[in-house]
Amino acid sequence: MNKELIIRSGSNNIDFALLKDGKLVEFQKDDENFNFSVGDIFLAKVRKAMPALNAAFVNVGYKKDGFLHYHDLGPKLPTLQKFIKSICTGKLKDFSLKKFSFEKDIEKNGLMSDVLKPNQSILVQIVKEPISTKGPRITSELSIAGRYLVLVPFSNRISISQKIEDDKEKDRLKRLVKSIAPKGFGVIIRTVAKGKKVAELDKDLRNLFSRWVAMCRKFEGANQPSKVMSEMNKASKILRDVFDETFSSITIDDEALHIQIKDYVQKIAPQKESIVKFYKSDLPIFEKFGIERQIKTSFGKTVSMTKGSYLVIEHTEALHVIDVNSGNRKSTAKNQEESALEVNLIAATEIARQLRLRDMGGIIVVDFIDQNTAGNRKKLFSHLKTEMAEDRAKHKILPPSKFGLIQITRQRVRPEMKIKTREENPSNNKNEVEAPIILVRRISEELEDIYKKGYKKFNLNTHPFIAAYLERGYPSIRLKWYFKYQKWVKIIPRDAYKYLEYHFTQEDGKIIKL
Repeated sequence: MNKELIIRSGSNNIDFALLKDGKLVEFQKDDENFNFSVGDIFLAKVRKAMPALNAAFVNVGYKKDGFLHYHDLGPKLPTLQKFIKSICTGKLKDFSLKKFSFEKDIEKNGLMSDVLKPNQSILVQIVKEPISTKGPRITSELSIAGRYLVLVPFSNRISISQKIEDDKEKDRLKRLVKSIAPKGFGVIIRTVAKGKKVAELDKDLRNLFSRWVAMCRKFEGANQPSKVMSEMNKASKILRDVFDETFSSITIDDEALHIQIKDYVQKIAPQKESIVKFYKSDLPIFEKFGIERQIKTSFGKTVSMTKGSYLVIEHTEALHVIDVNSGNRKSTAKNQEESALEVNLIAATEIARQLRLRDMGGIIVVDFIDQNTAGNRKKLFSHLKTEMAEDRAKHKILPPSKFGLIQITRQRVRPEMKIKTREENPSNNKNEVEAPIILVRRISEELEDIYKKGYKKFNLNTHPFIAAYLERGYPSIRLKWYFKYQKWVKIIPRDAYKYLEYHFTQEDGKIIKL
């Protein structure tokens, strides 16, 4: 299995496409104008308490206040509040927690109004980005994530990822981390720490502690609300979370970002530094790797699978519904039960991919093709769990019901990835646009002007459907152009273009303006 990370840099955002054996499995956007990311820490101010919800709304600088539930305060809230106050008043200069005395924990089932008051300062962390009309979801149980470890202030607990199943490895890692953990800090051992030596863990831990100290230095004199710690940039964050030995290449089309990522990979995996490559070509990077085509075929309401089977994905206010259809699929199965299992296993693989690709969260209900055999239902359930094992978002899958439905809950931490795959008709009708013949007439008129201006070599960049239309038949429209002007027009299909979009370009890629 080969993994490739393709990074496209634009003027206002950066797009990240993760390919597994050439197939798109994750797609994320990093908007530079968006100031909130899961993991960011803010010195905020309590706006008002909501006794009915046992929660509070907190001003974190977003147009909608952050939502803080009592259970997200954490038992060490009094200690955290004392720590912040000591720094802000200049009484505390040592941020190591070695000599800092902890306060009594808050009650497990207490009331928000008893522990927080309006206009009170509080340190909070984003756990869920603003979604729809809701503000960010926040917590005051802080954690700072690294490559192998997560540092948890005001704790002494050493915990380990459940994905590490070897008991001997668990004991080894716990002993190592316990010997190097700073006093007053707990540590969560991540899955990628498996097999790592104490030197690598210690280096990661020291880096996390340095980030904690740097954050604490910002408290004194800070405005409220203000961001006191930013998560890593999106590129480094993705690499931190998904990078492993199976990566075969990381390709970036921005030189500055290429240098930055190469430096980061050199730190976390020096032996893999050579796979980081700078992409320099006139052909857009997503076109080169076939990502544009995969995006357009993967984000629609209907998702095609092999041999005619397909999924229909619907999104309601309360949940997502996925329907599995065999379509006109031709099967070599001996009977209907085997055929249903065959389609369901293919669908399970695609559904696991779609959940990651679209970052679908909340409740997902999947209507698989009915299966009468308990053994086949169990086989489908096991296959779906295996396919979703690589999903970093927390999720739970329930066994198939008597009606053939499988229910999934998946952690939602950011808005669902939505990409428009239908385009409006230029005549403002509601129906979907097809490649209109009038566009070809317009292209032909511009082509005549280009020849009159003396351009000798140029290309026509257009949507693949239009390109195919211009080249089909005998004589094709392109051949007719050749008979008329005695010059051959090179047509370049562009997956990223809309149906009605086209550009004439010179050999150096510059657009010809008429």
